[in-house]
Amino acid sequence: MFAYSQNDYYCEQVPLADLAHHVGTPAYVYSSQAIRQNYAAYASAFGALPHTVCYAVKANSSLAVLALLAKEGAGFDIVSGGELYRVLQAGGDPSKIVFSGVGKTAAEVEYALESGIHSFNCESEAELALIDAKAARLGKTAGFSIRVNPDVDAVTHPYISTGLSQHKFGIAIAGAAAVYQRSRQFRNLVAEGVSCHIGSQILDPSPILEAVDKVLALANALRAQGHPIRHLDLGGGLGVAYHAGEKSPEIRAFVEMLSSRLHSSGLTAMIEPGRSIAGPAGVLLTRVLYRKRNGEKEFLIVDAAMNDLIRPSLYRAHHEILPLRKNALPPVTMDVVGPVCETGDFLARDRSMANAMPGDFLAVSTAGAYGFVLSSNYNSRPRAPEVLVEGATWRIIRQREQYQDLVRGETV
Repeated sequence: MFAYSQNDYYCEQVPLADLAHHVGTPAYVYSSQAIRQNYAAYASAFGALPHTVCYAVKANSSLAVLALLAKEGAGFDIVSGGELYRVLQAGGDPSKIVFSGVGKTAAEVEYALESGIHSFNCESEAELALIDAKAARLGKTAGFSIRVNPDVDAVTHPYISTGLSQHKFGIAIAGAAAVYQRSRQFRNLVAEGVSCHIGSQILDPSPILEAVDKVLALANALRAQGHPIRHLDLGGGLGVAYHAGEKSPEIRAFVEMLSSRLHSSGLTAMIEPGRSIAGPAGVLLTRVLYRKRNGEKEFLIVDAAMNDLIRPSLYRAHHEILPLRKNALPPVTMDVVGPVCETGDFLARDRSMANAMPGDFLAVSTAGAYGFVLSSNYNSRPRAPEVLVEGATWRIIRQREQYQDLVRGETV
């Protein structure tokens, strides 16, 4: 959905240089067609197998993006009361919401129960006790899954790996059956499923499939013991291509591998993709402010910074950076840096890229997931707007913050 036509870079049918002139920079731009197609690739590949695709809200929680997915029939994976509020405001179906996360508060649990969500993915016995108590007080029954830790290495960045025994997430798979057995004491809980999620940005699906095999074996053992397990929540984690020439795992082929393991199980498959739906569907637009040389080092100073897109600083993540209008100049090797007063404020280091000049616009690619949601007001910088493109039209779905927004809620 992002491609060059002659020398101009487009999102669908909208030339992004023109869009940048209209809305200013930095700005996030999303392709509605890409979001729909990525979601549909998951939903259609399951075929006749009962399934729910629960979009991971943490990847991109813009109301317009959530509303678009809700209209496509998506469920939602949330990790906070705020995300639940967003999904409901966007028209999401509460009966398709699963609540994950290691630290749910009493108020969040109560809000979720009152909203009628589908189920909780639980990560400790203390959490089970809390949900049971809140459900009893409200006269409700809560469905739950235990998030089991299968001790499978996701082979990804250590900050986004979640499936090993040293991580804070889940309950060790070896002790999970005993936890399910002890959960029988809670009269307002029903053990409806088993859950796992081993990490994010996984380019080789093999570890996910290894975890699925372990969790399916556990589910079969639990059903043999009389637990009413009806679904497997297989998490998300499928990666996307950030480097030019890198290939993303094919969503359909991945889902078909999952389905082949579950087709005779009698279980409903739940899956929680986020990055693979939203990531390739977005770019961050920025404008070149200055060119600067320190000794042998050349810097391209742009108006987007680590407060707008923290992934390069936080994870040393790679994002391709492309000119919105090509020129005939030879490529150069530069650091692309922002205005924030930190040496760690960079979008690229030692990058061979287009020879951009002050005033030129650039697109930071594959920024639709974990982009705006991780942005901040560091250095008292207003956050960027978000724009949704639909064919030849576009609309601002979040206004650019103004200086007065920076102090809203504060007092002298």
